[in-house]
Amino acid sequence: MRMAVVCANGKAGKLIVKEALERGIDVTAVVRGENKSEAAKVISKDLFELTGEDLAGFDVVIDAFGAWTPETLDGIPKAAEHLCGLLSGKSTRLLIVGGAGSLYVNKEHTLCVSDGADFPDAFKPLAAVHAEALEKLRGREDVNWTYISPAGDFQADGARTGRYILGGEELVLNSKGESVISYADYAVAMIDEAVNGKHIRQRISVVSE
Repeated sequence: MRMAVVCANGKAGKLIVKEALERGIDVTAVVRGENKSEAAKVISKDLFELTGEDLAGFDVVIDAFGAWTPETLDGIPKAAEHLCGLLSGKSTRLLIVGGAGSLYVNKEHTLCVSDGADFPDAFKPLAAVHAEALEKLRGREDVNWTYISPAGDFQADGARTGRYILGGEELVLNSKGESVISYADYAVAMIDEAVNGKHIRQRISVVSE
């Protein structure tokens, strides 16, 4: 399998690269500047300057684009849209590092995590752009996409246990009644999906056991 990890210098991207390499996958890091991941193969290019030729021959492309400031948040849906455009009509699968705010909290799928009264105002703009990216993906029948939502408490420095619970569109709590997962265990789930490809054109979610 040949895999490209876009924005491989980020916290999630680096751990996804590491997990893939440890499983013997042929990984290319796509980075804007100096490569800080463990990948030996590198495409040094801004995400929005990538072309279809750059991504030709990959079985899987992982979009690990992250943004936190008001000036950069709109890059999240734009990144997914740009990569969809490059992979339109191709067999290559596109896996997206998503958000948790758009996970549903009722069976009717009318209320999301971000609609909750206790959802922090500071995170609402981030949740909104992740939800926008997901809605745009839902309309793409020309791309083999999979959107993977982490748990609500997405811990950058959490331990790797190698175990997780796989969910779907609704928020899932673990055995302790928590919605939490480490970046490292999220990377395990991401690479599992990359290898197995069981959820084409679906949103899935993951939480620690």
